[in-house]
Amino acid sequence: MADSRSKPEASSEGTMVVVVGPSGAGKDTLIDYIRKMLSGRSEIHFVKRTITRPAEAGGEDHTPATEAEFSALRAAGSFCVDWQAHGLHYGIPSAVCDVLRGGGLAIANGSRSALPHFSAAFPNLLVVNIVAKPEVLAERLKTRGRESENDIAARLRRSEEFTIPPGYRCVTIDNSGDLKDAGEAFLSVLTAMSLETSTN
Repeated sequence: MADSRSKPEASSEGTMVVVVGPSGAGKDTLIDYIRKMLSGRSEIHFVKRTITRPAEAGGEDHTPATEAEFSALRAAGSFCVDWQAHGLHYGIPSAVCDVLRGGGLAIANGSRSALPHFSAAFPNLLVVNIVAKPEVLAERLKTRGRESENDIAARLRRSEEFTIPPGYRCVTIDNSGDLKDAGEAFLSVLTAMSLETSTN
């Protein structure tokens, strides 16, 4: 299920789609779902982030970097957006700008705290906010086994307190239930964006 809030349309260049949401909401799973559904669509680019996390640490497919390497890349202008969260550094490669200049769609796993950076970098920005019911988030976080119950409770409190600030073009998708339902809702949003972009 999705609901949207409108924002004045930006320029005619391509659109950056940044996927945000609390831990356990299923951002990576949904991105993987639509990646499979949209394979072969050359106008849609899935961003591979650079993260100061070893490749063998699991999670999303990313470009690993040490903190020193990340700092050097940032100084060289290799990122159009970068931020820090949970003790890690994250970077969006500057090459994504070439995709957008060509009128395509770029999809990136982002962070709610980094939204001002995304907004400053991309005049056409769509925020896809993935949410889930508190009990679903709690169960998923427990299943991961990475955090204590107190840490999980703190995460849930932060999630409940957070809202997307006004002024962003935003679509919210509830991923509490079947993955296909949320995936198809996400897919319909991207299909509409693709059609909109192609007619500009």
